[in-house]
Amino acid sequence: MAEGETESPGPKKRGPYISSVTSRSVNLIIRGVVLFFIGVFLALVLNLLQIQRNVTLFPPDVIASIFSSAWWVPPCCGTASAVIGLLYPCIDRHLGEPHKFKREWSSVMRCVAVFVGINHASAKVDFDNNIQLSLTLAALSIGLWWTFDRSRTGFGLGVGIAFLATLVTQLLVYNGVYQYTSPDFLYVRSWLPCIFFAGGITMGNIGRQLAMYECKVIAEKSHQE
Repeated sequence: MAEGETESPGPKKRGPYISSVTSRSVNLIIRGVVLFFIGVFLALVLNLLQIQRNVTLFPPDVIASIFSSAWWVPPCCGTASAVIGLLYPCIDRHLGEPHKFKREWSSVMRCVAVFVGINHASAKVDFDNNIQLSLTLAALSIGLWWTFDRSRTGFGLGVGIAFLATLVTQLLVYNGVYQYTSPDFLYVRSWLPCIFFAGGITMGNIGRQLAMYECKVIAEKSHQE
C-alpha cells in the first residue's frame, strides 16, 4: 500500500469480547423472561391448590377470575423466581464453585415435580397437629436439597430466601392483604418456610441449568470466531 493511502472504510467485525458480552446480555434477558413465566405458572397452579383447600384466604374483592388468584400473586412470584434463578449461577460464578451435581434437564424436572408434591402435601395431607406437618415438610425440603443440589451455596441461599419470603408474607398478612386459616407461627403457618426453601432450591436448579446452556452457546461462538 502506497504511503499516504488510507484503508477504505468498511464494516468492522466485532471482536470476540464484545460479541461474548452482547451474547451474555441477551441470554441474561432471555433467562430472566423464561424464569419469570415459569414462576407465574407455578404460582397460579400452587396458589389455586392452597385456595381450594382453604389454606389461604383472600378478600373477595381482590380475587381475579384466572385460577381464582389475586392478580398480584403471579407477577410477584414470577419476579422472585427470575431473581432467584439468576442469583444462583451468579453466586456460583463469583465463588468459583460451578455447580455440577446432576446437571441435566431430567433431574431439574424431577426437582420441580418433588416441589409440587411438597406443596400438594401441605394442602392435602392431614396431620394431628401443625408441628408434625411442619417437621415432615422440613424433612422433605431438606431431602429435596440433598437429592438435587447438595451445595453449600444452594442451602445458604435457600435458608435466606425462606427467611425473607416468610417475613414478607407475615407483613402482608399483618396488614390484612390476605390471611391463613389456623395460623400458628406469627400470623402464618409454621410449615411456610419449608415451602419457600424448597421453592428457592427448585428455581435455583432451573436457573443453573439455563445458565449452563448459555455458557455452551457463548463457548461455541467464541470457538467459531
